[in-house]
Amino acid sequence: VRFSGGAVLVPREPSLDLLEAFTEHWKGITGYYLEATDESVPARQTDIPWRLKQMLDILVYEEKQRPAGETGPCLEYLLQHKVLETLGTLGKAEYPPGMRQQVLLFFSRVLGQVQHPLLHYLNVHRDASGNGEPPKEEVQFAAVLCAKIKQDPTLLTHILEVRSPPGLAGCGWGHLWGLGPAAEPSLPRRDGNLITALVGLSKSKKSRVALKARENLLLLVGLAQEAAAARLVRSSALCQLLTEHLCDLYSAVPACTDPADILAMERVSWRSQGDAADDGVFPGKESLAAFFGWLDYLDEVVVGAHPVMADAISEAVEERFFQGILQPQLLQMSELDVLRATAVLTGTVRQIRAPPLLHRLVLFLLGPDRHPEIPGDTPHPLRTQLINRCNHLSDEISLASLRLFEELLQKPHEHVTHSLALRNLEARGYLQRNPPAPDEDLEEDPYFTDGFPDTGFGMAKIPLPASAPSGKGQVSEVVSSFLCLVPEEAKTSSCMEEGGYDTYVHDALGTVQACRASAAPWGWPPAPRPLDACHPEGTFYEGHFLKVLFDRMAQILDQPYSLNLQVTSVLSRLATFPHPHLHEYLLDPYLNLAPGCRSLFSILVRVIGDLMQRLQRVPHFRAKLLLVRRQLMGLVPGEQMDHTMLFKGVVVLEEFCKELAAIALVKGPPEGPP
Repeated sequence: VRFSGGAVLVPREPSLDLLEAFTEHWKGITGYYLEATDESVPARQTDIPWRLKQMLDILVYEEKQRPAGETGPCLEYLLQHKVLETLGTLGKAEYPPGMRQQVLLFFSRVLGQVQHPLLHYLNVHRDASGNGEPPKEEVQFAAVLCAKIKQDPTLLTHILEVRSPPGLAGCGWGHLWGLGPAAEPSLPRRDGNLITALVGLSKSKKSRVALKARENLLLLVGLAQEAAAARLVRSSALCQLLTEHLCDLYSAVPACTDPADILAMERVSWRSQGDAADDGVFPGKESLAAFFGWLDYLDEVVVGAHPVMADAISEAVEERFFQGILQPQLLQMSELDVLRATAVLTGTVRQIRAPPLLHRLVLFLLGPDRHPEIPGDTPHPLRTQLINRCNHLSDEISLASLRLFEELLQKPHEHVTHSLALRNLEARGYLQRNPPAPDEDLEEDPYFTDGFPDTGFGMAKIPLPASAPSGKGQVSEVVSSFLCLVPEEAKTSSCMEEGGYDTYVHDALGTVQACRASAAPWGWPPAPRPLDACHPEGTFYEGHFLKVLFDRMAQILDQPYSLNLQVTSVLSRLATFPHPHLHEYLLDPYLNLAPGCRSLFSILVRVIGDLMQRLQRVPHFRAKLLLVRRQLMGLVPGEQMDHTMLFKGVVVLEEFCKELAAIALVKGPPEGPP
C-alpha cells in the first residue's frame, strides 16, 4: 500500500507492520521537539504535516480492513498513548509556528474520515490573545464538529462538559477552544467551548468566515432532541452571547444617526448584509446594518431552534434588549432620543418574524390585557406612552409613533388588533339599542348631513334607508356613501388625468387578501355577535388607540399633510381587517350610534360640515384648491399661499374617502344576522 505524499510501503496483511509505521511517524513528530534547533522554522516547512497525513491514512486504511466497530492496533495505540491529547497540547504551544493549524487540520480529517467516535479525546485550544482573524482550519474544524453533532446529538454533552472527562490530562472539552481571559472575562471557564468559538467566529470581519460560523450555529440550535436543546440552554452561554452581541451592536450605532434614515432603511438580511450599502449612504448606516443584520440572524436562529431553545433566546432578547435598553430610551424626555429609539423600534418590529420573538415583542409593547379598556386606566405605561405620542405636540414624534403602529398592525399576531381595538368592540356598545323615534331632532345625529347648517354648496345628501335599522347597508350604498362624502365643489381628482379610484381598488384587493390570510388562524367570527348576546358595561369607550386616531382625524384640516397621510394610512390598515365588529365600526355608514358615540364615518361627516363652512370664506377657493392638488402631484412648482394646510387636508380627505370606498367594495357585505 502506498500512502499519499510519501514512499512508505506497508504490506497488505500483517497489522504489526502497520502499527510499526504508525508509531514510527508519531515518534518522528515527537522526536522533532528533541532535535530541532531553529525555533523560527514554520511547521509547514518540517516533516510534521507529512507525518500527520501518513498517520491519518494508516488509521483510515486499518479501519476499512476490520469489521465495523472493532478497534485496530493503530487506533488502540492512538488512544492508549493519548496521541490526540498530546497533539492538542502541542497545538496550544504553537511551536513550531503554525502547529495549531496543522493540529486543527489533522483533527478535522480524523473526525471526518475515521468512523470510530473520537470526539471525546480531542482537546483544542484557541489563540488566547483573541487577536486577528481566525485561520481557515479553525472554521473548517468547527464545521466538522457541527456536522458530527448533527449526526449524533449526544456528543453535545462532551462539548458542553463542565469537568474534563477522566484521563484527558486535566484538559478536555470543558476548555475546548478556550478564548482565554483577555477575550471573555465575564464568562465562566466552562463556556470556553465550541459555542463560544462559533459565536466569536460569527462576528468575524471576513464575511465568508462569519457566514460559515453562523450557518454552523444554526445547525447546532436546530437539534431536534429536547435533551440536547435543554442541555444547550443550561450548560452554554449561547443565549447570553447572542443577546450581548445584539446589545453591543446597538450601542455602536452613532447617536447622531438621523431617525428618518433609520426609518427609510429596507429590511436587512444577515446572509446579504453587505448588499445594504447599495441603497444610499448616510452616517451610521454600516453600524445600523450590522445591528439589524444580527437581529435578522437571531430571528432565523429562533425560527429554526427547538422550542426550548427558541424560548430561551427570545426571553434573553426581551430582558436584555427590549426591557434593558429600548424601554429606558423610549420613556426618556429628550425628543431626539425618543425619535431615535422609536425609529429603531419600528425597524425592530419590521425585522422580527419568528413567532416566539414576535410574541414577546408584542406583549412588551402592548401588555397582556385583553379586557375592555377603562378611560384613564394605564396598566401598561409603555403602551400608554406610545399611543399618547401619536397625538404629540411635536409633529415628528407623532409621525414616528404612527409609523410604529402601522408597522405593528402588519405583523401576523392576533393580540395587536385585539389590544388596540377589538377588546373594546366585543360588546358592540357603540350601537343604539332601541332605534330613535322618527320625530327626534335630527340635527344632533351626525349621519344626517342635512342636519348641518346650509352652506349653499348643495352638499351631497347621504341616504339612510328606513329598511336598515341595524345599520347594515348594501355594499353599493356603502361605497356610494364614502364616494359622495366630499361634495363635488371640493373634489379635485376628477380634473386630473385619472381619478385614481381603480388604483385604490387594486391595492385593496392585495391588502384585504393578505389580511384575511394573516387572520385566518385567529378564529374570528364571520358575523357580528347578536345584539341580545352583547352586554356592554357602562358607557362605550372606543379605547385609547382609536380615540387618539379619531381625535387626529377630526383635525385633518388643521395639521400637516405628512401627518394626515400617516393617520389615514393607519386607519385604512385597521379597516382592512376581516373582524365583523371592526368592519362595521369603521366601514358601515348606516350604524345607529349610541348617544355620545362616534364612528369613523360620523367624524368624516363632521369634518366635511366644517370644511364647507370654511371654504365659503375663502375667495377663489376652487382655483386655489386645484393649484394645491397640482403642486402635490408635482405638476407645478410649489408656492406659498394662504390656507395651504386646509387645501392639502381637503385633498387627503377626498383620497381617504376613495380608499375607504375601495376597501368596503373589496371586503363585500358582512355575513349573517345583525
